[in-house]
Formats: sequence, C-alpha cells, structure tokens
Amino acid sequence: ACPRRFALLGISAGAALSVAYAARHPDRVSHLILYGGRHKGWRLYGTAEERERRAAMVSLIRTGWGQDIPAFRQLFSSLFIPDGTREQMDWYNELQRRTVSPENAARLHEENGKVDVSGLLAGLVTPTLVMHASGDALVPFECGRTLAIGIPGARFVSLDSRNHILMSHETAFQRFLEEMRRFVGSGEAQC
Repeated sequence: ACPRRFALLGISAGAALSVAYAARHPDRVSHLILYGGRHKGWRLYGTAEERERRAAMVSLIRTGWGQDIPAFRQLFSSLFIPDGTREQMDWYNELQRRTVSPENAARLHEENGKVDVSGLLAGLVTPTLVMHASGDALVPFECGRTLAIGIPGARFVSLDSRNHILMSHETAFQRFLEEMRRFVGSGEAQC
C-alpha cells in the first residue's frame, strides 16, 4: 500500500528541519517548500560580524525579552517585519512576549545557530521549491540561493520584499502563494 504523502513547508529555521525530515523520510514527502531558510546556522555559516551580532542578540533576549518594555523585542520585530505597520510591529512584539519565555527564546536562537543540514542537501530526492525575500534582513538572501543550489533540481524564486515574515498585503506574499500552489499542484503523489 502507498503510504500517505504530503507537501512539507519549512519556514525560516523550520527549513533546515524540513530538509532533515525529507532526507530521512523521502517516501512521506511529496513536495518540499522552503522559505527564508538556510542550510547552516548563523554560528557555522555567518560572517564574523553576523556571529557577533547574533551572540549579542542572545544576551538581549535573556535580559530583556520578558520585561514589559517592548524595546528589546522591537529589535526582532524590526528584523522580521521591517516594512510592517506600527500595528503589526506592536502585535509581533506582544506575540513574542506571550509565546515564549526569555530563556527558551535565547536557547532557541542559540540552537538555531548550530544547525547544519549541508550534508543532506545533495541526497534529497523530493521535488523542492526554495523561496527567499530579496531584502531579508534576518536571513541573508544568499543563504536561500545557496540552499537551493545544494539541492538537486530545486527551483529558486526570489520574492521582492524586505520582510522575513511576509505580510498578507504584500505582492510578495501573493506570489509566494501562487508559486507554492503551482508547485504542489504540478505533480501527483507517487509511491
């Protein structure tokens, strides 16, 4: 019997996790869609400047995340959605505070810096679509391009945005949806 197959979407740090899952379970994943990701964490792939900046961010998370002062979280909102409205920024600031503790947020950021799925890319057999915002301030555009180049047959799509998290009012968000629908609808699941 044919096992149930599904399309897997990996966004940001979830892209590397999705690559690892698809590599381990190629029989389960019909399509792999990666957005805003990288194959190596910031500690392994980033420039010395990026590593220093990210390490400072971990310290800021530990000391300021849980405070009722949104300025600490505003740094992250500005990286994730630099073109967001004031209302979207305020919402994202509050979302961060409510959804994860300072210690867990710091640990998550630290662990994401250590991820390395580069050894899995060449062996992926799942049809893959990689998309990345051209002006992404959080994960450099080149990381998305490098991710796509490492995966045999992957298609790369550049999206015209500065936001790491695409906003529904952006043209880039509409293109993201169109590309994803076209890609997933382009093939039939096979056993």
